[in-house]
Formats: sequence, C-alpha cells, structure tokens
Amino acid sequence: MKTELVHSLTQTFEGHAQQTETGVEYWLARDLQHLLGYVDWRNFGTVISKAKVACEVSGHPISDHFVGVTKMVDLGSGSQREVDDLMLTRYACYLIAQNGDPKKQEIAFAQTYFAVQARRAELIEQRLIDAERVSARKKLSATEKKLSEVIFEQTGGNQDFALIRSKGDQALFGKPTQAMKAQWKVPDSRPLADFAPTIILKAKDFAAEITLFNAREHQLDSERAISKEHITNNEAVRKTLLERGIRPESLSPVEDVKKIERRLVSEDKKALKNPDALDS
Repeated sequence: MKTELVHSLTQTFEGHAQQTETGVEYWLARDLQHLLGYVDWRNFGTVISKAKVACEVSGHPISDHFVGVTKMVDLGSGSQREVDDLMLTRYACYLIAQNGDPKKQEIAFAQTYFAVQARRAELIEQRLIDAERVSARKKLSATEKKLSEVIFEQTGGNQDFALIRSKGDQALFGKPTQAMKAQWKVPDSRPLADFAPTIILKAKDFAAEITLFNAREHQLDSERAISKEHITNNEAVRKTLLERGIRPESLSPVEDVKKIERRLVSEDKKALKNPDALDS
C-alpha cells in the first residue's frame, strides 16, 4: 500500500471522528461502512454483528461501544427519510475492522492502523511509567541531599548520613541495605534505590521528608537522635505498606533507572528530529 494512500486513509478516518457533548469520541457506522469499502449496508451489518459478539466475549458491554441512533438521509427526489445508524467507539471500530474482509484494501489498512494505534498506546503507557520512576528517583535524591545537609549542619558529620540512611533501610525492608543489594543483585558501587520499584522510591522519600522536617523542627543535633527519628518514620511507612499487602523486601528489582533515563533522553532527541518516529 503506497504511503500516500496510507496517509489519505488515516486522515479520512480521523476526519470522520465526532464527539458527544461530554467529549466521548465516536464514528457513525454508515460513515465507517464506506470508509471500509462496503457498498451494501446489509453485508456491513453482518460484520458489525460479529464485532458485537467479539466485544461481548472480551468482557466489554456492547452498549458501551455500539449505540443505536437514527438519522435523516437525503433521497434523490429531494426528500429525506429516517435510517438506523450506530455510534461506534474507537474500540468498536477496531473490532469491526478485525472482523471485516481482509481482501478489501480498506480493511487491510484499518487492521494495521488499529494495531499500530494499540502499540502506540502501549508505548505511551510504558513511557509514562518510566518517566514517573525517573521523577521519583530524582525526588528521593533531592530529599536525601537536603537531609544530608541538615545532618551536617546540626551534627557536624558528613559520615552520619550514610549511617542514618542505612538504618532507615533496615527499618523499611526488615534487613540491611547490603542484604537487599545482594538479593537484588545490585553492584556494590550503585545505590539500592536505582533498582527499586517506584512504590519503594516514594516510600523512602516520604520517610526521609518526615525525618527532614522533624530534624529541622526539633533541632535534632546528634546522629543518634536523627537515626531514631528516621527509623521510626521508616517503620511507620513499612507498617502502612504491610497493611496494604505490600512487603518491601519481597518485591522484585526493576530496570536500572539510569538506563531508563538515558532511553527517555534518546527518545526525546529522536522525536525532535523525526516527529513520526514514535508511530513506528
């Protein structure tokens, strides 16, 4: 299929999209009929029936995606008559394309089009998940930097921060940092947090933020006092996680956050050079 035709079909399909008053996107079945190369409404109705069955089998209510409506059409005599039609969601259009005649060029296009759209949605979802984790890691680093500065200012010792953080890990995971690094196969030179799931990054950050606040508020001036505070806060966060069925030490490690960050930067550069790159 030529590139020009693909772009034309894409624009034509998207150009027929409409919206309800509440902003829900839909297509009319009689428009889609012609977009997919069907001349006879009866034949297209058979495809719609198969699509409805597929919708039901997939666990989605048919009424959410296929809504019956009527509309007026012009007749050759200049008069009009009322005909039945359907409002279709994008998912309904996808199911219709999947159940259409693949020998039709329009159906072949539509099947590929929706496959690409689904893949693009997956890519976008994964990118959002990755970006959230990178953001959580940066936030934790920023909080720990502030906490380190407060510890130095109020206790006079840089070495105290590493010790206090380690005690916090012991309270959160129920085992030492080194034991968790061994369990997650984290290189000795890398922080445990670089391989921690987003929920753990946010848990550690929350506990550190409380420690930071109380260390300032109560002018805690010794490693012992700040460690006690940090242990208490991590134990409280751990208790909350356990109550919600999340056991920190039982979670699996995830991809190195540094690799994710480099990948996101690389994708951004490619997107600037080629805006269509993420569609492939």
